[in-house]
Amino acid sequence: MNEHLRALLLAVVVVNTVLALTTFAIWFERKFAGRMQSRLGPTRVGPFGLLQPVADAFKLMQKESIRPRQADRVLFELAPLLGATCALGAAAVVPLAPGVAPAQLDLGLLFVLAIGAVTVLPIFIAGWSSNNKFALLGGMRAIAQSISYEVPLLLAALVPIVLTGSMDLSEIVRQQAEGRWLAVWPFFLGLPAFAIFLLAMLAESNRIPFDIPEAESELVAGVTTEYTGMKFALFYLAEYAHTLIASALAAALFLGGWDGPIAPGLHWLLLKTFVLFGFIYWVRWSLLRFRSDQLLSICWRWLVPAGVALVAGAGAWVAWGPTP
Repeated sequence: MNEHLRALLLAVVVVNTVLALTTFAIWFERKFAGRMQSRLGPTRVGPFGLLQPVADAFKLMQKESIRPRQADRVLFELAPLLGATCALGAAAVVPLAPGVAPAQLDLGLLFVLAIGAVTVLPIFIAGWSSNNKFALLGGMRAIAQSISYEVPLLLAALVPIVLTGSMDLSEIVRQQAEGRWLAVWPFFLGLPAFAIFLLAMLAESNRIPFDIPEAESELVAGVTTEYTGMKFALFYLAEYAHTLIASALAAALFLGGWDGPIAPGLHWLLLKTFVLFGFIYWVRWSLLRFRSDQLLSICWRWLVPAGVALVAGAGAWVAWGPTP
């Protein structure tokens, strides 16, 4: 088969798989939240309410597409599509199984982190182009949050890079598999780095307690205030897809990815991804939202210094520590 055709088919399979998993994730969160709040969650559409996300999608397709009169037409229409594309693009380099990755890049981790940093731009574009003060404030908050938490996220990701000597995600997973590591060896560096990465990932995904760009009690709905129908659905999809892919990335970086005690493969990556995904929603439905000053204080006073110390420790371990 032609190499380009094979890459195209693989991309189609990966994108559709991510969309299907995202649909399941939406159902899972609603059932999970219902149980935590002594509710039933979706029950009417399909067995156990499994088809509720599909029904919601059909409902949103029928909604009227409304654009504010003074909005920037081109940017307003383009922002949702850019947001969804950026969120899905990060899945291109996540290693799925031994020797299987949609795109094998030597700088795969750099690509994912760059895509993650770009995802905030469609959010700000949506806030600015809406000609709405609540949307604009949400966009400005998103920029402040993303720039701040991108720093500890990168510092945490540098720890496995330094310890393994590679930015290829497949190589990082392979080294963890060969050494039977958990959260990157040595544990006293890998586990704190994993915790910082997880917190920064929550902030990057705009999840409670880090969802100040979309604080409905203050900003109505943040950048999505003026969006209706499928344009709103694309933002919703991008948020869930970003959370899902970020969970898969954390599993690959710190938890061994596709490696497991029995029959390494895709099933282990999916299991670890959904455990992290479930943890994110457990946090979301358990905690309250931070204030803006609290959120930035946590980042710059605690996470950034800790991240710098961990990177320095990883460098010292590689230079002078024992080999695993």
